[in-house]
Amino acid sequence: MQLSRTSWLAVLLAALAVLSTLVLGAVVGTVFFAGTVAYLLIPAVRHVERVGVSRWVASALTAAAVSAAAVVPFALAVSAGRGRIADAIDAAGDLPETYSVSAFGYEYVVDVSLAIDAVTSYGADLAVELAGQLPVLALKLTLFGVLVFGLLVAHEDAERALLAVVPPDYRDVAGALGRRARATLYAIYVLQAATAVATTLLALPVFYVFDVPYLLTLSVVAGVLQFVPIVGPSVVVFGVAAYWAATGAGDAALVFLVVAGILVAWLPDVLVRPRLSRETADLPGSLYFIGFTGGLLTVGAVGVIAGPLVVALTAEAASLLASERNSTAQTTLSGGEADPWDETAPRTAEREDGPAESPPPGAGDGTDADAGTEQDGFGAGGDGDPGDTPDLGDHDDDTVDAAGDPS
Repeated sequence: MQLSRTSWLAVLLAALAVLSTLVLGAVVGTVFFAGTVAYLLIPAVRHVERVGVSRWVASALTAAAVSAAAVVPFALAVSAGRGRIADAIDAAGDLPETYSVSAFGYEYVVDVSLAIDAVTSYGADLAVELAGQLPVLALKLTLFGVLVFGLLVAHEDAERALLAVVPPDYRDVAGALGRRARATLYAIYVLQAATAVATTLLALPVFYVFDVPYLLTLSVVAGVLQFVPIVGPSVVVFGVAAYWAATGAGDAALVFLVVAGILVAWLPDVLVRPRLSRETADLPGSLYFIGFTGGLLTVGAVGVIAGPLVVALTAEAASLLASERNSTAQTTLSGGEADPWDETAPRTAEREDGPAESPPPGAGDGTDADAGTEQDGFGAGGDGDPGDTPDLGDHDDDTVDAAGDPS
């Protein structure tokens, strides 16, 4: 079978996309993040355009705002964490190297010196690595802003180019996948970001009341951990409680665990998510966790977004397939054919008693045998009226309407 010109161009596009991924592998993550953010911000650009500004200005303003939203937290995190790693290493070094545990009249001594040495060594290596990555991260943030601006300016051309390779009969599928992708990205970026901000704002007074060290840093970390499904800011709460318990402040650790667990780890989800959940994808938390964990372990930081997105699109494709199959089955049954899996359906005479005896030619309605055979082909339960035959012209029109305008 000879491929059409459009098919050849689609194959060429796919091949060049693979080649670009191999050649530009160092910035694939940045391109992916910029593409998903730009796709999510298209409605925002349209709102800005309604004010009366041009597409270029609206795209520039939107890209500048989202770039600032990415750069400012990053700069604050670098500024706050510049000396925190050394302080954390010193705090780990102050922990006792042995702990005594008494049970059933016996006393056991647990040696944790090896674990403390491993933590301090890892912290020192992490500080050196982060310092070396700062210029690269700054360059990637600049590339991120430029890509978001370019994609927002030319998003209509990109959409037309992508839809051009999709057959008209399947553009409804592309639309359904696009809507699910937008809802999933909204859930990941907007909903998680709003929950993270609420978590940080609630953690600040709670940590201040309990005199938690590194107040601002741990509050921001608790907010960032909202992007980690299931566990979230509970890691910070349990970490602080475990540290206090290890240093002998067991009562304070227990009270902090209960209060911070409710106000920091649980309350932000209750306050924020119900108010924004109408715009989010209907994706169970277990599937989101699978996508997040699998994507993170497979492709690194990109998997934080790509993993849940792929899982959501897979779930949407499965839903489309199930709907298509159910629609086909209902259409078949409404046409008069028996469901082969329905055991309650009455058996035909041929299955129970052998082939049914054929009526004599011309019996029943006074027509000859040839006419009766032709009329039986109009559909089960028909009366032989040629008017019961489906109109092929109307059927074709319905097919075109359902698939969309082929032009």
